[in-house]
Amino acid sequence: MFIRDKVGEKMRKTDTGKELDVLENNKLENKIDENKIKNNESKVISKENKIKDNGDKLNKSAAPWLKIRYNSKNLEYVEKMMNSLSLNTVCKSANCPNMGECYKKRTTTFMIMGSNCTRNCRFCNVYSGKPTPLDPEEPLKVAEATKKLGLKHVVVTSVTRDDLEDYGADHFRKCIVEIRKLNPDTTIEVLIPDMMGDKRALDAIIDASPDVINHNLETISKFYSKVRPEADYERSLFVLDYVKRKDPKIMTKTGIMVGLGESYEEVLSLMDDAIEVDCDIFTIGQYLRPSSRHIEIKEYIRPEVFEMYREDGIKKGFKFVFSGPLVRSSYMAGDIFSREVSKNDSNRPKEI
Repeated sequence: MFIRDKVGEKMRKTDTGKELDVLENNKLENKIDENKIKNNESKVISKENKIKDNGDKLNKSAAPWLKIRYNSKNLEYVEKMMNSLSLNTVCKSANCPNMGECYKKRTTTFMIMGSNCTRNCRFCNVYSGKPTPLDPEEPLKVAEATKKLGLKHVVVTSVTRDDLEDYGADHFRKCIVEIRKLNPDTTIEVLIPDMMGDKRALDAIIDASPDVINHNLETISKFYSKVRPEADYERSLFVLDYVKRKDPKIMTKTGIMVGLGESYEEVLSLMDDAIEVDCDIFTIGQYLRPSSRHIEIKEYIRPEVFEMYREDGIKKGFKFVFSGPLVRSSYMAGDIFSREVSKNDSNRPKEI
């Protein structure tokens, strides 16, 4: 494993709180919650899953920009609310490094349709196993939580549900409808699976008119077989293309992770593919290995390289580009709708 380009040791800081080393946090967060396992209907998790070490042999000082500050009270506030409503967040499930910053703003990304995914991508920290029945009250619960948190912009995502006839599309639609009933001024973003490219499923979501539909490409085409073996690069591009052609008013969004061994030119080529289907928003962040069971990191990309990606993305025609080591799909998602953020400023994540 190695570090690309010149030394750049800038790190993002928020208000007072604990300093969190993202690499070290990955180790801690991957301890198995015994109570969750007992209540989980998925197959028994083997001892191999009880990983304390994330499998990376790098010295912690190798990537000093992967340190953040957070206030534990902000995390506790949002997590208590989610638990009281029996809701999941992708923030916790995916071990997102931006939980502290987002929770401080009273924002979160809801993960609907359970916590078990029917696919098993090799980069993802979400559990893979037997899916649970849909909760018919979940759309209303999400809407209520959105109101209680006072969200101006809400992001709803899900585990992949290939077991459902419509892949969960109608559940997404119901969430959008319920959120809008209780929160008419809140902008809505959905981060959806590929729905197996099913047009009827996609139509159900499009017809509900969310403000943003996000579907992540995740990585370059040639890595799909080892990183996303159950997904298809062309199918993901089709999803983005179909949404934009069906309703041009809906903003489309996609994102990738880097550090898996892709070249700079391969990332630019992927950007070209996204531009070809009129994608509006592009996010790019560092892949962080959740555990030794997940695909290994090949390199940590320096902050100045992310800045180069941002500049190239804007030149290629994306309306907004969020690029930085800690950027994730929903990072600063609502800022594109904020009157307080100019177009130029919203292109730049805070850690750069």
